[in-house]
Amino acid sequence: MARIIKGDIVKLISGPNKGTTGKVLAVKAEGLLIEGIGQKHRHTKPSTLNPRGGSKDIHVPVPHHKVALVVDEKTGKASRVGYKVNADGTKVRTARQANNKEIK
Repeated sequence: MARIIKGDIVKLISGPNKGTTGKVLAVKAEGLLIEGIGQKHRHTKPSTLNPRGGSKDIHVPVPHHKVALVVDEKTGKASRVGYKVNADGTKVRTARQANNKEIK
């Protein structure tokens, strides 16, 4: 089970976009794709597939260690993620700063 999964609301805790929140679009090995964060412009050289060349917009992943999970969306409070095994044996994510409250 991953600490941050697709669909979670996360908050950036470092970098130039510190403090902004966004929804996780995808989780990759090199980082997270977050809605509205990490948009870059890439110039492409002319080739046989693309004879005109030009530029295109790409989505650059944000490293995992630069984000924290938003627990309370009203206040924007972020938390670290931990794990707990329930009595029936299922593993659930818990929010450490919210007294180990279960994350839905």
